[in-house]
Amino acid sequence: MRARSSAAPKNKAPESPVGASPRDDWPAPETQMSAARAFLIECAASDSTTLLLPDKDADGLTSGLIVYLTLLHLGLAPSRISAHFPDKGTTIHAPHERATNARYVIATDQGSRGGPPLLGVNSATTKTLVIDHHWSTAFPEGAVVCSAARSPPVATSSTLAYELCLPLLENGPEKDDGALRERLAYLCAIGTMGDLGAGFRWEPPFPDMRTCFKRWTKKVLGEAVALLNAPRRTPEYDVPTAWRALLGSSSPRALVDASSSNPDVRRLFAARASITAEVKRCAHNPPVFSGDGRVALVRISSAAQVHPLIATRWASSLKGARLAIVMCANSGYLPGMTNFACRVARVGGGNLGMKRKTGDEEGGTDIIETLKDYAGRVSGLTEAMGDDFARGHKQASGGIVRTEDFEKLWDVMSNANQGNEEFAAKRRKVDGKAMPVQKNTLEGWLKKS
Repeated sequence: MRARSSAAPKNKAPESPVGASPRDDWPAPETQMSAARAFLIECAASDSTTLLLPDKDADGLTSGLIVYLTLLHLGLAPSRISAHFPDKGTTIHAPHERATNARYVIATDQGSRGGPPLLGVNSATTKTLVIDHHWSTAFPEGAVVCSAARSPPVATSSTLAYELCLPLLENGPEKDDGALRERLAYLCAIGTMGDLGAGFRWEPPFPDMRTCFKRWTKKVLGEAVALLNAPRRTPEYDVPTAWRALLGSSSPRALVDASSSNPDVRRLFAARASITAEVKRCAHNPPVFSGDGRVALVRISSAAQVHPLIATRWASSLKGARLAIVMCANSGYLPGMTNFACRVARVGGGNLGMKRKTGDEEGGTDIIETLKDYAGRVSGLTEAMGDDFARGHKQASGGIVRTEDFEKLWDVMSNANQGNEEFAAKRRKVDGKAMPVQKNTLEGWLKKS
C-alpha cells in the first residue's frame, strides 16, 4: 500500500488513501468513497451550515460523530454544525422532516430509499451525502451515496465512516497527533460491536483494532454500546442525550462511569435500568408459530422500543426444525400502529419448505424477501403497508405498519401450510395449550443473567 506524500496539497482527497482496503470495492466502491471524501472536503472548506442526521443506535451515533470530528479537523467551525434526530416513530424520509436551511446535509446509518431529495426544499442549494450499509437499490434524488450494502462482507456504517474519514486526517489546518485517530478507532469499534456483537471477529478486510481493544477492552466498549442504545428505547425516545454523552466523553471509560458528573452520562444508566425492567415485564409472553413453522411471533404492548431486544434474545434460544425467523410485534409503541422486529433464528434448521436465500452469510435467511413473499399473497397488502415495511438488513429487518395491516400479514403467516400436515398438527396442539414446557425460554435466560 502506497503512503501519501507529506508534500501533498491540503484540502484535496488523497488519490491512494492511507488505511484503505486493498480491495477497490470495500467497504464501498472506490468511486463512491472518493466522491464522499470530496464532499466532506468541500463541506469543510465552504464554512457553511451543515446538518448531521445520525441514526439513533450505537452504529448511527458513532458514524455520525466520526464525520463530525473529521469536519472539525478539516476546519469547519463547531458553530456551523448541528445534529438532528427525528421524533419518535418517524424517519428522516418523512415529509415534515424535509425542510432545512442547511447548505450541506449528511445522513449516517439512516437506511436508504428512493424518492425526492432527502432534505431541503431546493436540492440546487442543499447538497446531501448518504453514508449507509442498509440494503437498498434506490436512493434519494441528487444525493452523493456511499453505500457498503453491495460490498461483502458488509461493513457497519461506523466502519464505513472510519475508512472514509481516516485518510482525511492528513488534511486540515493542523496535523493530527494521533489523538483523533485513536478516538475514531474506538468510535468505529463501539458502532461495529453495536451492530455485529461483542464477539465479532475483526478479520480482513475489517480494520485492525487490536491496539484499540488492548487499551479500552471489549468489556468497556460493550458497556458503552449498551448504554448508548438505552435512551432511544425509552418511551421518551431520548436520542439527543446519547449523542451529547458520546460527544462530551473524552474516552470510552468516561462514557461508562456510573459516578460521572456529566448528567447525560448518568441519564444513560437510568435509561438502561428502565429498559431492563421493561424487557423482563414483556419476557413472559410465549411465542406462537406460523402455519408453515417458519416464523415465531411474540406479541407485546410497550411504549418502549424493546421489541428488537426480545426478538434477538428469543432468536438465540427458540428451537424449531423449520424455524427461520423470530418476530416480535409491539402494538403499544405508537397509537394505531404495530412496530415489529424480525431476527434470524440461530437454533434449529429453518431451511425446510423453502430455498434459503443468501444474505451476508452463505445460506442465510433473507428476512426482507420472506416478509415480502408473505405480504404478496394478499393483493395490495405490500403497497398498503408502505415504505416502512421490511426495511433494514436481510438478516435483521422489521417495520412500522398500521395494526390492521399487520394482522392481515400475520393471518397469511398463520394460515401458511405448504403441505406440512405434521407441523400443522403439532401447531394445533400448541394453540390448544398442549405445548410441552420449553426450558430455554427468554424468562429463564433473564433469570440467569
